[in-house]
Amino acid sequence: MKTAIHPQYYNAEVTCACGNTFTVGSTKQKISVDICSKCHPFFTGEMRFVDAMGRVERFQQKMAATPTGTSGLSKKMRKSLKKREEDEKEAAKPKNLKEMFDRVRSQV
Repeated sequence: MKTAIHPQYYNAEVTCACGNTFTVGSTKQKISVDICSKCHPFFTGEMRFVDAMGRVERFQQKMAATPTGTSGLSKKMRKSLKKREEDEKEAAKPKNLKEMFDRVRSQV
């Protein structure tokens, strides 16, 4: 094993939102989680609503960051729309010096 290329390894203390704590090996010293095996409905057998606050908000924020009208499109369609917009911008640019001079004269 090479020296000085591996991250520091710690016995990390994991703290759950329910108050449960346990230790695991990790490259971080402290880890906080929203749910653990002591409070998860699958392990406890209780039917209760488990929703970590912030997950829905993070998803809505991510969806709001996408340009309007493209959130329902596939990645391939968004890529093709972006390419089409770039092609239109390129077509609007003057191709030679004469076109550039003509545009400047028409603006004056």
